[in-house]
Amino acid sequence: MPTPSSRHAGLRRMAALNPRAPHRVASPLELLFDLVFVVAVSQASSTLHELIVEGHVGQGVLSYLMVFFAVWWAWMNFTWFASAYDTDDWLYRVMTIAQMGGVLVLAAGVHEAMVSFDYTIVTLGYVIMRLAMVGQWLRLAISDPASRATGLRFAAGYGLVQLLWLVRLLADDSVQFWTFFVLMAAELCVPVWAEFRHRTPWHPHHIAERFGLFTLILLGESLLASTNAMIDALSEGEHVAELLWLSASGVVITAAIWWIYFAREPVDRLRRPLDGFTFGYRHYVVFAAVGAVSSGVEVEIDAVSGHAAISGESAGLALTLPLAIFLLAVWHVLLRRAVSRGVTVIVLIATALIAASGLLPVGEYAVAALLMAGVVAAVEVDAARRPSQL
Repeated sequence: MPTPSSRHAGLRRMAALNPRAPHRVASPLELLFDLVFVVAVSQASSTLHELIVEGHVGQGVLSYLMVFFAVWWAWMNFTWFASAYDTDDWLYRVMTIAQMGGVLVLAAGVHEAMVSFDYTIVTLGYVIMRLAMVGQWLRLAISDPASRATGLRFAAGYGLVQLLWLVRLLADDSVQFWTFFVLMAAELCVPVWAEFRHRTPWHPHHIAERFGLFTLILLGESLLASTNAMIDALSEGEHVAELLWLSASGVVITAAIWWIYFAREPVDRLRRPLDGFTFGYRHYVVFAAVGAVSSGVEVEIDAVSGHAAISGESAGLALTLPLAIFLLAVWHVLLRRAVSRGVTVIVLIATALIAASGLLPVGEYAVAALLMAGVVAAVEVDAARRPSQL
């Protein structure tokens, strides 16, 4: 890593960092970068809550998944690049800050994108982020002959896709909708094509830490959104007992998500070069589900308070379905090879029961919290019996 004196002396040559360097941790710039994404995640989560409460469930879920793709993909691309090539000089910092500006532009357009399917501002913010990333790859290609071909492939691939995102804005709404999924697939294919001959040397421990930190950010957003909604509901002085039960259940659910995600070392899933693709791509489901849980808690609060235009069963599913999806996804990504068959059976049964609990007429959030606590207990008992795998 660069020293303070080298940062101010000028630009550093961008080249691959040592993927086995000891004590590699997230930099202050990366932590600042994550904080900016809180704004975009908050906008997506709150708008999902708004649409579900108003009865537009299908629109809310689909538009949330579309917007969350932009947030997740931009964050992950920067994270992987930083793990491999972070120079922390002034130009690297400026280009990273430019990406942060793009995040804020994107966040400003999230509500219109999800409510009216007007993706103009979201697209502009996204393209700003991605073009800054193209600049980073071009800088790598200029600086490091060994990485030149890979850098040029990334720059060309991402640059072309960004041009297509802008051209897409000229089409009518139906074309914009369907071409979104085509360009999303193109974005996902660029790294596979660019790294066909030469893999970027990411640091396993650094990547595991970065993904863990983003999970914590999502959980923090969940706690904040739920607390604000609870304060508003309690200020009316009605349904106090049920709201307190919901609040307690929300805390248990959030703690259980944290506990289960960090129950095993994520770095164990990052041993082979191809693990980066499977680990990173599958985390879209993990992250999107955690982000949606906060919306589900807010929907439950509105249902209890009588402010939701949907039935109690639909409100329950708004919480239990993303929670069940998280549990299944985190088992598949992180726990599948690290726990016993017995724990796997418990996780799969709990997933089904949590999803179904949303159909209960009352108390679904308490049932979901109890089931999540049961999964935590099973994972911890398994860890005590198999200490060599920790």
